[in-house]
Amino acid sequence: MFNENLKILRKQKGFTQDELALKVNVVRQTISKWEKGLSVPDADVLQRLAQVLDVEVSQLLGAEIIEENNNEIAQQLARINEQLVVKNKRASRIWKIIGIILLVTLVFNLLLVILGAMGYSALMPQDSSYEIEASETIEYLEDTKQEE
Repeated sequence: MFNENLKILRKQKGFTQDELALKVNVVRQTISKWEKGLSVPDADVLQRLAQVLDVEVSQLLGAEIIEENNNEIAQQLARINEQLVVKNKRASRIWKIIGIILLVTLVFNLLLVILGAMGYSALMPQDSSYEIEASETIEYLEDTKQEE
């Protein structure tokens, strides 16, 4: 009974024989002997085992402990994993939509800027008198330099 209970409780806690041996200050071979039923720990070590495994000493020495159904746990983990996949797909879709909206907004604003600049130049007077005045000013400046 003790040997089977020890092995089941050790596995339920996720300890290897080495890890459990370190926690109760014995060698791995001692844990192996206990689990095979070749020997039993003394009272002090039994108390430390119970503390490490988080059970009462009576549970270690008592009736056989039934191993938990790992298949049920695996099924629950699989369901949780599927839910996370669905959630991640939704989040990915949302971020794609946000990215597309931002890109469309950026393109729209660029078009507004380009069309606004074109519209501004269309509103500017196309009077050639400005060009004539500038060329006359240049000629005048050149003439005054030659006179000096």
